[in-house]
Amino acid sequence: MDMEEKAFASTFVYRGHKITDSLEEKVSVFLHEEDFHPSDPSFDGEDDGDDLQDSMERTLYWESQEALLQEVLERCSLTGLKIRQEISRIIEKAKEIEYCHCVKLSSNGCSSCLRVKVVDLLSLKGFNASLCTSKWKNTQKFPGGKHEYIEVIVNTSGRKKQITYLIELEFKDQFEIAKACDEYKKLIAQLPKYYIGKADYLNAIVGIICDSAKRSMKEKKIHMGPWRKRSFMQMKWSNSSSKGLIDESRMHFSAAPAMICT
Repeated sequence: MDMEEKAFASTFVYRGHKITDSLEEKVSVFLHEEDFHPSDPSFDGEDDGDDLQDSMERTLYWESQEALLQEVLERCSLTGLKIRQEISRIIEKAKEIEYCHCVKLSSNGCSSCLRVKVVDLLSLKGFNASLCTSKWKNTQKFPGGKHEYIEVIVNTSGRKKQITYLIELEFKDQFEIAKACDEYKKLIAQLPKYYIGKADYLNAIVGIICDSAKRSMKEKKIHMGPWRKRSFMQMKWSNSSSKGLIDESRMHFSAAPAMICT
């Protein structure tokens, strides 16, 4: 078992319970605890009006959310460290290059052109990188839409298996809320500007942040739009996404060897 697998399978202790299953199950243990979930009737403030109890519950909720987020981010940081560092350097290099040539040219360029340039540079470095587009239809619950991100497939040593890394260049921006409580803002401040990692960790982070957003909006008495809910946000990086084709005139490939994860 390599460092990545050890980090993923290590024991997680929460409120006296030891959990060694998937990260999603670890997250669900906290997020769906009856007395901590935002939908708990005690959160409505319609019971005994005990301000002290409400204050203690609120403090414990946000402290627990912060601890859980730190746990997930730490585990994510242990997976494929060298690969993620190399990808980060390539992203920064792409941002230093004049990459935007579209009609919506701005002083900072556009995120769409940046993604294309990042895939270009990743390919030159031997990464198996591609643009992916998640699409979903309009329903009664959610508005239709699509979202573009980058996918990198890396071979492990000996080519025994492949590891898929998702790259979201606007990760932190996805969760910004103008009128959020201070505790939510503190959580967002811990997020990386862009995400590089496995889908499991991404979904866990999205779950924590979206549930926290729900709590923050309820405290602020603000309606939570469907586009901020966990199930909607996770569709942006869904496994059913289709790989988009890039205009070859904007891409440059080399015969560099495929990247190996050691």
